[in-house]
Parts: sequence; structure tokens; C-alpha cells
Amino acid sequence: MYGARLAPTSQAYLESKAVNDTKSLISDLCRQFYNLGWVSGTGGSITIKVHDDSIPKPQQIVIMSPSGVQKERMVPEDMYVLSASGSVLSSPSPKPYPHKPPKCSDCGPLFMKAYEMRNAGAVIHSHGMESCLVTMLNPSAKEFRITHMEMIKGIKGHGYYDELVVPIIENTAYEYELTESLAKAIEAYPKTTAVLVRNHGIYIWGDSWISAKTQAECYHYLFDAAIKLQQLGLDCSTPNHGPIQNVNRNISVKAGTAGSINERRCIVLDIEGTTTPISFVSDVLFPYARDNVARHLSATYDTVETKEDIELLRTQIQEDLKNGVKDALPIPSSASKEEVIAALVDNVQAMIKADRKITALKQLQGHIWRTGFENNELKGVVFEDVPEALARWHSLGIKVYIYSSGSRLAQRLIFGNTTYGDLRQYLSGFFDTTVGHKRDSRSYVEITEAVGVDKPSEILFVTDVYGEATAAKEAGLEVLISIRPGNGPLPDDHGFNTITSFSQI
Repeated sequence: MYGARLAPTSQAYLESKAVNDTKSLISDLCRQFYNLGWVSGTGGSITIKVHDDSIPKPQQIVIMSPSGVQKERMVPEDMYVLSASGSVLSSPSPKPYPHKPPKCSDCGPLFMKAYEMRNAGAVIHSHGMESCLVTMLNPSAKEFRITHMEMIKGIKGHGYYDELVVPIIENTAYEYELTESLAKAIEAYPKTTAVLVRNHGIYIWGDSWISAKTQAECYHYLFDAAIKLQQLGLDCSTPNHGPIQNVNRNISVKAGTAGSINERRCIVLDIEGTTTPISFVSDVLFPYARDNVARHLSATYDTVETKEDIELLRTQIQEDLKNGVKDALPIPSSASKEEVIAALVDNVQAMIKADRKITALKQLQGHIWRTGFENNELKGVVFEDVPEALARWHSLGIKVYIYSSGSRLAQRLIFGNTTYGDLRQYLSGFFDTTVGHKRDSRSYVEITEAVGVDKPSEILFVTDVYGEATAAKEAGLEVLISIRPGNGPLPDDHGFNTITSFSQI
């Protein structure tokens, strides 16, 4: 109401219901957080943007709790009001002794970075014991990692089988001195919604106060779980949370191949032609997607997921038409549902026939295959040596990841529904073309940074494709080429070690 006719910095707006309600909300949340141990001893803080549909989020004003006060006793009148740029628009009145003079939160500069760099709607700073102790489990670690825990699903952009990675920055004597290192962590970890501060606490942000609060609760749960697993001698960063192992194991190439590969911490596997016969993809998965695309789009046309798929396809098709890609056909903008689906089907089938390695196609295929696996019309196929090797590497504490041009969903479906059972328990994460094309060395740099090794040579990449092997080698990874039945020929002078079975690693 006010936002439609009042400037957000006007006195009338500062006294509006929206602003007062946000102040009251922060008071209520701080009392809850105090009872959880997140803001005791006057530490910790919270800030929320005043939601107003008539004002773009980057321009919305900010309500921020004060510094050095008893958080459980705060009232709405104690709050600061800041402009979108961080200047103070309204300050609380001083209170008599023994209260200290009012002071805006020392976390202010850090909060503003989260607003600026992540377009957040709310930011929470917690001093919860779990968030402090978890940074001490490994004093040299620059990241906290955990996987295969239900509460990971409460973190934006993550699922049960994903590896959650939270950067850790070093503490400083004064809060504002953390601003630069927090900004660098936010930039270096585009997927993260939190940054841990060693021996201190955590900053967590979300699109709204509900998102920030929900994620804060999940983060603290996961930190507590990690600490307790550590006390039991169990590793929270591995899929089955088995006994903590020394991860710097030796992996050598056997069966007469030249050379050895030492001190490997991670293995990254391709799927097609490496863990799985090419024929399964070309003769089973692709035909299933091709034959069922019309049925899938018709049945799910009005769902949010399929609307997103269609928008991705429209964008890709427009780019294809602009670049003169063969068989690309325009999608009518004003047409019936049936006409749109028919045009989409023609384009998708052409993409499948051309084996396009593009996100729009792979995402849709993953959703179609999901239905097939759920209906037991599909079953994942892997070579017979794969399950034993995955279990063996896992028992040695070596983390294994998948990198495929197929979507992460498709990867999880294949390994979660194999004829040998669910193999996801042995996998620490999945990468697809959202990190980059598989023949681009920069993609392997991204993976190196994501899996948390000190140097790329600590990763062994196994693929059947010479171009992928070359790109990974350029990024500094160790590489093996997989020779499997049905794989394409390699150049005579390819120069890579080869294997015909994972039992040779």
C-alpha cells in the first residue's frame, strides 16, 4: 500500500505497517534464536529487508538489530532502519543506565555484502556452539563438507545425495574486518548460502526471512550431526558415514599399463563408455526419451518443473535458429497447448538424434527418464566390475564423483536403480554440463575447486573420450582412458594410460 505511493526513505514510509511489522518480527526471531543459543551474550544478529512488491528487492530498505544488547529483551523500537545502500535512516532512542548507548550492528558491512552479492531478503549471524565447534574439527580446513543427510534438502539448491560445501574464513579481532574475506568466499562459492567463521560462528542468508531461518536451522542440525559423528569416529563427508580414514591412499594402474598414480584423494568418473555401456544410453535411454517426450509434456505441461523445461528449450531453440542449426524449428508464441507441444517434440527429437550435449535437452531427458525408472520401465546398467570397485574405493576413504553430460538427476537415477542395487551410497556427488562442457579444461578447474583438493593432480579422471581426457590433463588432473566394448577408437598416439576394467585401478 505505502510502497505504491511513498518513497521508501520518506518519514511516512518509515512509520508504515510494513516497517513496524518487520521490526516486530526481528524482535520475535531474536527471542527464538536466544533460546536456541545462537545469540547469547549479546552476540549474533539478524537483518531483514522490508518486503514491498512495488519496490525492487535491491532498493528495499533494511531493518537491522542493534549491537551489544540483550537480544532476548529487544523490542521493535530498538531496531535500526537502513537504506538499500546501508546508510542509517532511523536510529533507536537511548535508554537509561545500565543500557549502553545504541549502536548499529557490527555485522552491518557483512550483512550488506550478502544483500549486494546474493540479492538476499534476510541475513542471520549466529554464534551457535555447533557453528563454532565445527570449524575446529580440522583447523586447516577451508571448507566444511557433508553428504547423504536428510537435512541437506533444507539448504537451497541441494538434495539428499548432494555434497554440501560451506566455506570457512578465518576470524579477526573486529567483525567489520571480516568483510573482505566474506565477500571473497561468496564470490568463490556461487552455490553457497552461508559462510562459516572459524572459532566464531556463521553468516546465513536467504531469499526471505523464512528461507534464511529454515536454512539456519538445517545448517546447525548438520553441524551438530558432524560433530557427533566425529566423536564416534565416523566421517560425515562420505556417503555411508563410515569410519574416518586416511584419504591419501595410493591408486595404481595394474595389468601391464605404464606408470602409477599416487596419493589420489578423489576419483571422477564419466558414465557412457566408462561405468556404463554406450549401448545402454544409445539403445535404451535415448529411444525412451524420444518415444515418450510427447506423453511427458502433455501430462505435465502445467507443472512448474515442465514450464521451466519449456522455457529452457525456447531459449535454446531461439539460439539455434539464430545460429542456423539444422532441424531447429520455431516455437509458436501464441498457439494452443497441442501446437506448442508438437513443435517442442520436433525440436527435442532432432536434438536427441544429433546427440546434442546441451542443458535444455539433458534436463528434460532426466525428467522423462525419472518417470521410466519410477514405473520400472527402466533399470540402470553398469559394467560388472563397477559395484565392487566403488565399494572398494569407498572403504579406502577415496571420494568418488560422477561427471557426465547427462543431468545430475539422470545420473542419480542410473546409479540409484541399477541391476546391482542402489550404488549412490558410494558416490559423493554429481557434476553435469552446468559446470561446463566436458571438452573444456575450465570445467575440470571448476570441479577441482568444488571437491576441495589442494591440487588438481589429487584427482583421477576416468573417461573413454580422448577430447575429455585431454581437457582434464590440461587442467592438471591425472587421467585414465577406459577401453570398453562398443567404445569408439582412440588416436594411435593418444599418450594416456588405459584400463579395460575398474579392477585394474
